[in-house]
Amino acid sequence: MKNLWTPWRMEYIEGKSGKTAGCIFCAARDRPSSAEDLILFRDAALVVLMNRFPYANGHLLVAPTRHVADLCDLHESEQSAIAAMLPRCLAILRRQLKPAGFNIGLNLGEAAGAGLASHLHWQVVPRWHGDHNYLTVLAEIRTIPEHIEATFARLLPEFQAD
Repeated sequence: MKNLWTPWRMEYIEGKSGKTAGCIFCAARDRPSSAEDLILFRDAALVVLMNRFPYANGHLLVAPTRHVADLCDLHESEQSAIAAMLPRCLAILRRQLKPAGFNIGLNLGEAAGAGLASHLHWQVVPRWHGDHNYLTVLAEIRTIPEHIEATFARLLPEFQAD
């Protein structure tokens, strides 16, 4: 097994990062793009920030400017803006960093791993062959409390409903 050293993350882990009071996404909504705040883009619908404690080079955060915690609470215009921004982020990262792939995700709620659960945001993480893949640590370990067939039976009627 290879070691991955990320000493800059210790500041975050130990809570010494000088956390911003309030919400970083709401604060970014009112500030111009800047290297200090790592704000790459913002408009009326969304904001794109670089993650201050990234999992990989070019790790981006894409969030609606409106403070909303749940995906179901987004307006159609916000959904459309985010849906258009995610491929734009990929195109820019591909041109500038040349990654071999991406992890794109949304952790909805604190129990799902959202570091800032009160403001919905997507993570866009560029990946390269041989880089630090945290999933290898979790390989062959899954906790699924309900059989897949039972889950399917519960969900199917919802998806078939109008």
